[in-house]
Amino acid sequence: MFLNRLAVGLVFCLFHLTAYFTNKYVLSVLKFTYPTLFQGWQTLVGGLLLHISWKLSWVEISSSSRSQVLSWLPASVLFVGNIYAGSRALSKLPIPVFFTLQNAAEVVSCGLQSFIQKEHISLIKICSLLFLLIAAICLPLHDSQFDPDGYFWAVVHLSCVGGYKSFQKSHKSTVLSDLDQQYINYIFSIVLLSVASHPTVVRYC
Repeated sequence: MFLNRLAVGLVFCLFHLTAYFTNKYVLSVLKFTYPTLFQGWQTLVGGLLLHISWKLSWVEISSSSRSQVLSWLPASVLFVGNIYAGSRALSKLPIPVFFTLQNAAEVVSCGLQSFIQKEHISLIKICSLLFLLIAAICLPLHDSQFDPDGYFWAVVHLSCVGGYKSFQKSHKSTVLSDLDQQYINYIFSIVLLSVASHPTVVRYC
């Protein structure tokens, strides 16, 4: 059982890193400068794969009511902000820098949970959050290739990630499963990014 979980974890990490390196290559090396179009295609593919998996009964997605979908829309907005800002930041920052800043999203998430939900945070957790925060603050101060635009989008990205995690934790009691939430995120992202990328597509063509 332990080896199975370890194997699944390693495979997930491998795909996770591959996705980031691929995105970095497309955005930085190939100089693809249309983030709404790029993220729109990615969410479209992800949404289609999830929809096909649902229709083939590989995964279970429940039919959500309108009120449930509407209650989740703030998280979907944060999801779009997360992937868009992350794409902009990744195109300008090295991957290690991007990951270091992204880890600081946990500080935002825990801060919101502590402030809104009055959630108790252990001393060990506080210490780990402080290390993450210090690393994120010190990084731009010692970055010889400091890019203010890249760091700006990184801050927007980690804020959206932290806000999304906090919102997700506060809605754990809802009937929406993780797959339901992701399915709604994909649909909302496809619609919003399609609208946002329309002028981009015209210029691109």
